[in-house]
Formats: sequence, structure tokens, C-alpha cells
Amino acid sequence: MASHLTGVMSSSTCSTTATNVFEIGKHITVLLRAEPGTCTNKSSLPVPPPVQLLIATPSEAGEFPLLLLLHGYLLYNSFYSQLIQHIASHGFIVLAPQLYTVAGPDSSEEIKSAAALTNWLSKGLHDLLPPHVRPNLSKLGLAGHSRGGKTAFALALRKASTSLKFSALIGIDPVDGMDKGKQTPPPVLTYVPHSFDLDMAVLVIGSGLGEVKRNPLFPPCAPKGVNHEDFFKECREPACYFLAKDYGHFDMLDDETNGIRGKATHCLCKNGKSREPMRRFVGGIVVAFMKAYLAGDNSSLISIRDGHATPPVELQNVEFLV
Repeated sequence: MASHLTGVMSSSTCSTTATNVFEIGKHITVLLRAEPGTCTNKSSLPVPPPVQLLIATPSEAGEFPLLLLLHGYLLYNSFYSQLIQHIASHGFIVLAPQLYTVAGPDSSEEIKSAAALTNWLSKGLHDLLPPHVRPNLSKLGLAGHSRGGKTAFALALRKASTSLKFSALIGIDPVDGMDKGKQTPPPVLTYVPHSFDLDMAVLVIGSGLGEVKRNPLFPPCAPKGVNHEDFFKECREPACYFLAKDYGHFDMLDDETNGIRGKATHCLCKNGKSREPMRRFVGGIVVAFMKAYLAGDNSSLISIRDGHATPPVELQNVEFLV
């Protein structure tokens, strides 16, 4: 595992014990669903969400930071239910919108949909949550997987305007097209090092098998030239990068993903032997990152960085820019 730790967070600032973020946390969670109001589907909510939502939240009273998680290309938000419940169990409200069901190469509309959802949070989210669960809108993270990672970066780069400010950005095996020079519109990568003008901390997670073809008939799901490595190269400090060896582009999804699209996630890409380790890793590193940059507790992130916490996957590369 190569580790390039440039001006990293000082270990002296962390607490003496770190939560095991790779295990389910102490909070009991509930999984909620909400539908948008349409002409044919009248919502009972005072202000219904602009898109269909899947929400994982702690069930007990308290105020919790938020994370928006944007799904990958042609995937369903329900495929992330185990992942978002893991994150929520550590004290976060996680919203996974269904940005579309059918889409072409242009991601402009899903960027607008993600912005509309962000602008809705202050108006309607409280009506969806359990009693006495309060969202802390001043501590808002933005994440996305695959093409959803591209969408998250595009939104953070202000390709659509939002009324709330994001404080943390997470790319989970982000992809910006088929290859360098074959980016999907609007392009996000510029291939200029450290060019992303982001006023927030960034976490990039990569899959070691994402750039490997499963068979000659299909391209890799996270091709070199438009994947996690390229996204991290354009980040400025503070940013961190974790590359999981021997796991694939869809290995953080639920164990069971049903339907044609769900079955496709098992056969289109080169995958690891099991999804559970990669899902635990992604959930845990997201929790550690969110705790560090939204809750002011960097103990878990430092513990992972320094090798004191053992992740459930082998790491091929770790880099920090601080």
C-alpha cells in the first residue's frame, strides 16, 4: 500500500479511542420512502420532495448531520439501502434520491434534480423524519457513486445553484464518461492538476477492479482516464483518497439487487468475491470522513490512515492532501 501523507492532520488532535466505523453504529435506524407530488399522485406532505426519496435516519431524538447520496447510472436508489443504513447508524441522516429511471449520456438534468432536492431540504425534510429527529442543515455532505459521483462533483462545482452550502464532498468510484476525450456532457474533469475550485473537504474512493474488463464484450465500468484517480488528481487540499484492491465498481451495493438492472450489476463489471467487505469499507470510510469534517472528530480517520484500525478490505493506495 503506497501512502503519501502530505501535511496530514496531526495525530495529537485525535481522541484516545476511535469508534469502529466499519461495524454498524450505536443508533437504531429506520428506512423511509417518499414520493414526489404529481398531477396524478397527490402527496399528503405539505411540501413533497421533487424526486422519489429513500431515507435512512436514526430513530431516536437528536440533531444529526445530513448526507445526500446520488446513485450510479441507471441504478435504483434502493440498491444502496444497506450502505445508507450503515452510515445512518453512526448518527447521520442519509438521503438517496432517485434522480431518473431512464437517461442518456447527458447528465445535466440530474444535476438540476440534485440541486432542486438540495433546495427542498429546508422546506420539506422535517415533515418526513421521525418525531424529534432534527436535520442539521449547516452540516451537509454530498456523495455520489459512479456517474452519481460525477453529478456530485458537478453540483459542488456550482454547475447548478443551491440555497444550502455543502461542507464535504465524496466520490465513490466516480466516472466521467467512457475514456479521456469521451467524457459525457457536461464534462467535469479538466486534466489540470488541483484545478477543482471546491470550498470543502473531498474524499475519493476507488475500486481496484473498476478499470478491469469483465470480458471482451463490455468496457470496464470505471475506465482509466475518467475514474477515481483522475478525480483525485484535480482535488485541492483538504482531500483524501482510498483505493480498495480486489473489489469492483458495484461491490458497495446491497447483497441482493433485483430486476434486470440489479442482475446486470453482477455480470457487467469485474467484481470481488463478496459485496459485504467493500460495502462495510465504503460505509466506514464515509462515516470517518464525515465525522472529521462535519462533526470535528478526526479520530477514526486518523486511526485508519495510521494503520491502527483494520479495514475489511486490502488498500492498494492511500493519499492525503491537507
